Amino acid sequence: MAKDVLCEVNSCKYWAAGNHCAATSIYVVNNRSKQASNSDETDCKTFEPKI
Repeated sequence: MAKDVLCEVNSCKYWAAGNHCAATSIYVVNNRSKQASNSDETDCKTFEPKI
């Protein structure tokens, strides 16, 4: 399992200093109905906007 998860989406409530993700778990899915073959074909379902 990854020790550190990096994220550049600073509009997410889980974004932390140094581009780290502070979520306790990460959920990533295919963003198309087929199996993903590159990162452009995935989406992070953990994202929640900062309020």
